[in-house]
Amino acid sequence: MIIKNALVYTEDHKFEKKDVRIEDERIAEIAENGQITATDEDVIDGEGMYAIPGLVDIHFHGAVGYDFCQASKEELLKIAEYEAKNGILAICPATMSYNEEILGHVMDKAADYKEDTGADLVGINMEGPFINLKKAGAQNPEYIMPADKEMFLRLQERSGGLIKLVDIAPEEKGAMEFIEQCHDKVKISIAHTCSDYDTAREALEKGVGHMTHLYNAMPGINHREPGPIIAALEAGAEVELIADGIHIHPAMVRTTFRIFGADKVILISDSMEATGLLDGDYQLGGQGVTVKGRKAVLTKDPGVIAGSVTNLFDCMKNCVQNMGIPLEDAVLAATENPAESIGVEKDYGRIAVGNYGNLLLLDKDLQIKNIVQKGKIMSI
Repeated sequence: MIIKNALVYTEDHKFEKKDVRIEDERIAEIAENGQITATDEDVIDGEGMYAIPGLVDIHFHGAVGYDFCQASKEELLKIAEYEAKNGILAICPATMSYNEEILGHVMDKAADYKEDTGADLVGINMEGPFINLKKAGAQNPEYIMPADKEMFLRLQERSGGLIKLVDIAPEEKGAMEFIEQCHDKVKISIAHTCSDYDTAREALEKGVGHMTHLYNAMPGINHREPGPIIAALEAGAEVELIADGIHIHPAMVRTTFRIFGADKVILISDSMEATGLLDGDYQLGGQGVTVKGRKAVLTKDPGVIAGSVTNLFDCMKNCVQNMGIPLEDAVLAATENPAESIGVEKDYGRIAVGNYGNLLLLDKDLQIKNIVQKGKIMSI
């Protein structure tokens, strides 16, 4: 397949008019516009369109009525197909706080998952249960527990090595020991925490490199108590942002891109099973969730946001069209940055020779016109 005349998002994080050839699922050549000659290959004319990498979501819980932790193999495929049809071609879904027995079944299912359609399952984000009960948010408090290295190692073995992120509250019992012992085995992220600046800084120095859904379920910034956000900024950590327009004010999204730098920001959706469906009653982590409009809250505690109902592509688009983020920066934060974060950047998240031929063609209004997955045009 050849894609011609498009404004291609390059490895320099700029849009340039290029031609791209895909062979045997992977990008074989990127050349100046007009330099690739078509033979008997399929050709897509991308004139007037942007070509960006397929998106990579490293933190979401479900979609179209299905939850990652509870889905059967067939239902997981439905989630993956929904993601792919919305331009998200690689997924690293997140677990909720459960006990080892339940999480073990989730890991078994993920390890056995091999499908040729839908987004590729490239990892698991273990969001619970090693978090702070006081900042549980939509996590089920029944299952929250201290960090347990041996439990993690058993789950990692059952997953076939798919766990790419483990979330942790560094102030909790056993957390620092877990960080010291496991930071070279998996990426560790600060999440659902009451940590102060000094504790977060110690955790970052011991090997933490990631912040889960920044600003949410953690202390904010105060001039006398700077908190974990400033510790992350000073340490050069990468940070997740939910840009659904509900979780974070647009001014804070702009501020985060400016102070952390676009290369450190990772857009996530944090979407739950109601994504892609109508308002109504759903669940997340075994707890009831009520969805109205673009907002999901715990049914028993409407003051608690329970994930989002916006997919990653729409979060990225929202950043550009409603939050003042340059398209180049928003694309970086939804593609290459998350891929690098979980170590899959040689396959996903970039338009580069050797990577999978996963590209989206967008018009000037950022509407998806074509999805190319591993060199094949996907019907949308």
